[in-house]
Amino acid sequence: MFIFLFLFSWSLAGVFGDDAVKSESVMEGESVTLNPDVNTINEIQWSFIHNTNTILIARINRQTEKKTVYEDAVAGRFRDRLKMDQTGSLIIRDTRTTDSGHYTVTSTNTKKPLNTFNLTVYAGLSVPVISHSSQNSSSSQQNCSLLCSVVNVSDVTLSWYKGNSLLSSISVSDLSISLSLPLEIECLDDSYSCVINKTIRNQTQHLSNELCHTCAGTSVIIFYVYEHIHSH
Repeated sequence: MFIFLFLFSWSLAGVFGDDAVKSESVMEGESVTLNPDVNTINEIQWSFIHNTNTILIARINRQTEKKTVYEDAVAGRFRDRLKMDQTGSLIIRDTRTTDSGHYTVTSTNTKKPLNTFNLTVYAGLSVPVISHSSQNSSSSQQNCSLLCSVVNVSDVTLSWYKGNSLLSSISVSDLSISLSLPLEIECLDDSYSCVINKTIRNQTQHLSNELCHTCAGTSVIIFYVYEHIHSH
């Protein structure tokens, strides 16, 4: 399988050229617009490379603005989710991880790609869950033993932070049913958070005083969840 993927990637690079491939990435469920650089060509068509096969999914005559979207292409994978604007840009709505791959733009009278897009659609992230650890603390019984957990994840990093300082982290590359990271503290004397990171998106869970008592002289920390998207 590795050899096949390597040869396939090599063949794509040989056909398109490294400079010709434009990379795009979105989170699952978002929309993405692929903008071709074909201002001098009236009739263009979009294709999706599926299992080494180049399958036509849309075409447009930009002079007459006549558009055709092939809803049954790739076993109906893009049904009701493809749209083209008058410039020839391809819009994919409600993206799915199976939309990841190469998309090519050609003129209707040549097979040579004018533009090629490598689209990556990342799976959504669940919010980490912080709970008391079921294991007995190896230190003082007054300590607070915690566990941050996520389920059904792949290619992610799970980390504990105190303020902006990294305390510990664990990563997984293959699909994992669950991923957990323990933390033991004496008391809440700062803002603690557990963060799951996957390439372009984080999910963060902050620790509240409902799970651990605050240290003497410190203020109460409010519990909340937020989602942060990195610019890319």
